[in-house]
Amino acid sequence: MKMLPGVYKSAKKDGSISYRASITFRSKHISLGSFKSEEQAHYAYLDAAEIINNSNIFTPDNYSASLCRMLPFSKWVVLNNFKNNGIYIKTPIYLRKTFFNYYISEHDVLTFDADDLFYYSDHSILRRGSHLFVTEYGMQVNIASRYGIRNFARPGKDFRFVNGNNNDFRYENIEILNPYQGVTIERKSEKTCYVTRIHINGNFTAGRYPSIEEAAIAYNKAADLLEKKGVTKHFERNYIEEMPAKEYMDIYNSASISEKIINYKLY
Repeated sequence: MKMLPGVYKSAKKDGSISYRASITFRSKHISLGSFKSEEQAHYAYLDAAEIINNSNIFTPDNYSASLCRMLPFSKWVVLNNFKNNGIYIKTPIYLRKTFFNYYISEHDVLTFDADDLFYYSDHSILRRGSHLFVTEYGMQVNIASRYGIRNFARPGKDFRFVNGNNNDFRYENIEILNPYQGVTIERKSEKTCYVTRIHINGNFTAGRYPSIEEAAIAYNKAADLLEKKGVTKHFERNYIEEMPAKEYMDIYNSASISEKIINYKLY
C-alpha cells in the first residue's frame, strides 16, 4: 500500500510499527522524526514543505503551533537555518552574524561563539537541572568544562557570567574567578585569604594560605596524604600552569597541613 507523501513505515526494535517523515531540500535528505500514525508523519512533511516553499523568512523566534502542526520545534530550527543561512546542521542551531544559538527547546536557548560551531554541530546538548551535557563515547560530559569551569564550581565565587546570562557561553562572557579545586577565596577587612578544604566525610580544612597557588598546592598535598592513608576517593588534583617544578616542590614541601588530616584514621 502506497504511503502518503513524505512518509515511510519502519519497525522499532520491539517489533512495533512507526511512521517516519522526511523531506529533500537542496539535494539534502532530511529526517523529520518518527510518529505514531501515517497522518501525523504526513503533517510533519507538509509543515516542512511550507517552510521550504514559503517566500517569508522565518527564524526560531517566529515559531508558533499554527505554523507547525506536527513538525518538532528542533526541526523547525534546522530547516529555517538551512533555508536562511545555506548551511545544513543536524542539531538545532541557528546561525547569527557573529555567534550562534543552540535551542534545547523553544524557551531554553544557549549562545556560543562561532569557534564552537563545529563541536556543537556534532554533539546534542542535554540539560539536567542547571547542568548541561553532551555524550562522548557513551559518557556524559559537562560542557562547562570546555570553558574552564570545574565540576562543582560555585557561581559567583569560582566563576561568573559577565552579563548575568548563564546561558551565554561566549568566551568573553565567562570570567574564571578561581580555577582551583578545593580553594575558597575569603576577603575580610580588605585582606584576602585562600582557604583549602578537602571533602572526605564532610569538609576538612587543610589550612589558610597567602596565595591562591599555595592553597591549590596544599590541596594536592592533603589529597596525597589521605590517599596514602587508604582513602579510596579520587581527588582531582590542581595543575599550576607555568610554575617551574622546583618552585612547585618547594611550596609543596613547606605547605602546612592541618593535624586533623595528617592524623586522619580511615576506621
